[in-house]
Amino acid sequence: MNPLAAQLNQNIQTGNEHVYQMLSLLGKEIYFPKEGILSQSAEAGKLAKKYNATIGIATEGNGPMHLEVIQEKLSAYNPKDLYPYAPPAGKPELRSVWRDKMLKENPSLAGKSYGQPVVTNALTHGLSIVADLFTDEGDAVIYPDKNWENYELTFGIRRHGRLVNFPLFTEDQRFNSEGLRDALLAQKEYGKAIVVLNFPNNPTGYTPGVEEGKAIVAAIQEAAEAGINVVVVTDDAYFGLFFEDSLHESLFGQLAGLHPRILPVKIDGATKEEFVWGFRVGFITFASEHQDVLSALEQKTLGIIRATISSGPHPSQTFVLDALKSTDFEQQKKEKFQIMKGRANKVKALLDSGKYGDVWSYYPFNSGYFMCLKLNGLSAERLRTHLLEQYGVGTIALGEYDLRIAFSCIEEEYLEDLYDIVYRGAQDLLNT
Repeated sequence: MNPLAAQLNQNIQTGNEHVYQMLSLLGKEIYFPKEGILSQSAEAGKLAKKYNATIGIATEGNGPMHLEVIQEKLSAYNPKDLYPYAPPAGKPELRSVWRDKMLKENPSLAGKSYGQPVVTNALTHGLSIVADLFTDEGDAVIYPDKNWENYELTFGIRRHGRLVNFPLFTEDQRFNSEGLRDALLAQKEYGKAIVVLNFPNNPTGYTPGVEEGKAIVAAIQEAAEAGINVVVVTDDAYFGLFFEDSLHESLFGQLAGLHPRILPVKIDGATKEEFVWGFRVGFITFASEHQDVLSALEQKTLGIIRATISSGPHPSQTFVLDALKSTDFEQQKKEKFQIMKGRANKVKALLDSGKYGDVWSYYPFNSGYFMCLKLNGLSAERLRTHLLEQYGVGTIALGEYDLRIAFSCIEEEYLEDLYDIVYRGAQDLLNT
């Protein structure tokens, strides 16, 4: 094992032996090089005042070489903030500003010990880092039966984790914290589990209420007290889009510092929150009571980044940072929030109107981009195909009877027509 990896492991073991036990084999072996091209380039950047012949970019006129056909479209930005490589951890100021934003929007983090967010190439990349660091073959990865299908690829196919699902909802349509508890306690003989919490949930658009949140945290704490090491990933992709009386904070804040056997990891980003999907700017943040553990986990995260994408895109980090610092940011975001909330409320009013009750019911939704219909005895895939071929309407079939509809991408004035068409398509199939 590389001495740098061994030292990071020692730092984690000294700070929290349980976190060391959570690491995968790759997680134990990975490290960020302290010597080599990056470190020598960084040293030269500080000391090479005459000539710096270390960096792998081309320069011209005391700045990065670039093409005018590109720069003329980006003339509001200094070339130095666009063309050179961003640091593997991301632009330092962006990381700092995002951390401040996290604290402002999650008051439960006040006084808690958590690290500086590391920039990822959006949220999928952050989740894959978690999978690499903590998932070995056969490790239990626990998440609800209503989920984003990429979890299977990220934790199951890539890392051979053992996927454990539980029903998202109870019979009274609340979050099934008892199901989560049972799935966790079933891992006692293994001593380890990875839990993925995604709120607002994709595909249902559901965020638990305050009491449900407490029950989720209690279930995880009970597992830790039973001797299970739990990596808890809060996938906060749609954070902030809370339209009703639900949790308005990430559970990351409640989980931070809760128990030595619980390692909270927050995955979030500008992608969905700031409506910049193609910018691919996300973040990964760890919580621990021990600074040495936080530092070592960050170094291992940088090792994964260096070994895969090297660093994230610089221009989009600059764009996001510039937006976050703008005096117009909050107001513009509020305006977009109101549009999204109006669409969600319109959908709920339509579904509660009684027009469609004989064909479907719907899962609870109060946040995010989506909602999910529960079809009454009608194949979701059959309806999806029929809507696409006969009406030119696209939806997503999930499982046997669930149909996901993204109200996020339909103007409010067209939502009634959309649901009328879905209803008509369902009737076509039921009457044949």
